[in-house]
Amino acid sequence: MRFSELGGKEVVDLTSGERLGMIHESDLLVDPASGRIGAIVLPVKGGWLRRTQGEVAIPWDAIKTIGTDLIIVSLKEKRYGVLES
Repeated sequence: MRFSELGGKEVVDLTSGERLGMIHESDLLVDPASGRIGAIVLPVKGGWLRRTQGEVAIPWDAIKTIGTDLIIVSLKEKRYGVLES
């Protein structure tokens, strides 16, 4: 599957039922040595005018199902924060 095929899908946490964001707003963390995807990084929006307040990193192995409209993940703990580039 190509990343472009995931573009319109929404990410939902199976544990809490929380909508985490849309894939088209995300970035990928890739291990340069292996070329494997380590995590999806979604912006955390909220507050006035839905401004970005930080990011949440979703480990690739937390993905349980990729459906037609949703990507379901199972997060035991959310790692919020601002990721530095």
